[in-house]
Amino acid sequence: MATTNIPPDEQSEPEYTLAEDVPAFYRRLGDDEFGPTVHVQGAWRDDEQHMAPVGGLLTHAIDLHEPREGMQLARVSFDILGMIPARPSRVAVRTTRPGRSIELVEATLSVDGRAVVRANAWRLAAHDSTPAAGVEFEPMPGPDAFPVWHATEVWEGGYIRGVEFRADPERRPGRTRTWIRSPYALVDGEACSPTADLIRLVDTANGIAVRVSPQEWMFPNVDLTIHLFREPVRGWVGFDTKVTMGTTGMGLTSTTLHDEHGPVGRAEQILTVRPMGKTV
Repeated sequence: MATTNIPPDEQSEPEYTLAEDVPAFYRRLGDDEFGPTVHVQGAWRDDEQHMAPVGGLLTHAIDLHEPREGMQLARVSFDILGMIPARPSRVAVRTTRPGRSIELVEATLSVDGRAVVRANAWRLAAHDSTPAAGVEFEPMPGPDAFPVWHATEVWEGGYIRGVEFRADPERRPGRTRTWIRSPYALVDGEACSPTADLIRLVDTANGIAVRVSPQEWMFPNVDLTIHLFREPVRGWVGFDTKVTMGTTGMGLTSTTLHDEHGPVGRAEQILTVRPMGKTV
């Protein structure tokens, strides 16, 4: 048997090519392993995964973990632990706080044995709360009310190329209302919940109302937290988004999420803001 003197952590990983002929973000490689396709390719680097499909994949895994009738996803919070290589990815899921009507589930995505994204999700039992129902979020015009926006004029990568955008013509830096959708499934040959179908697009929020040029500044988010107050319906996902940037290298992208029936929840992303080329 051949041997090598190169330490294991310095050996190159086997080459992986992003499939271009799969009509989905991922293809399942095993029980807990998924291969990203070109439709997952990141916007700043072509060798990384965009966080939007990653969020959908982890949500899909959470949905499949110990499912129970009458439980619904109310909040999922993703911590992005580093660059997400565009390579085969493993997902591990466990229940960290079991309960009959409230439970907490954790999911971790790992690439090459390193954890790169961790998600914590609260699942709550469904009850009839009709007498108390009320929505204070402002509605937004439907997708047919807005013209096409070509996001590829701002961003690169396979993920952005595969998303259709309709944006408010009165959009300005740091503020927009935008509808987006993608023709690609989350996992090839698998159905996913309407919630996972929405979450697979939510991280796009940080790129639709940019305050500064992504060719001159980097402003990646290090987290994504989504709160929902009802289950969404499939189709277009609406983003009523505001981007705030402070003076010490931090920023915040805040979004009210919509489906074609109206508001469904909120998303928040904290940003690290720095000139292009500066490392931290």
